[in-house]
Amino acid sequence: MLIVELDGGQHAEQTDYDEHRTQYLQSMGYRVLRFWNNDVLANIESVLEVILEAVASPAPHPSPLSIGERGPGMPESEK
Repeated sequence: MLIVELDGGQHAEQTDYDEHRTQYLQSMGYRVLRFWNNDVLANIESVLEVILEAVASPAPHPSPLSIGERGPGMPESEK
């Protein structure tokens, strides 16, 4: 699944938060594309091209769970 986020100027001050949020969403199997509002307004064709390329490419698999997050009863070779 693809998430498209449009960021306003306030996101320039919260880059660490945005990066952690993006990493979390990616670990859940989502793809995240971020665009600045002014890029969308001034260059929508390029933004749409990036989105179309992302939709056309295969989605990555979510990150594997750590050993502590894996369910009980899984063979050790699969943990």
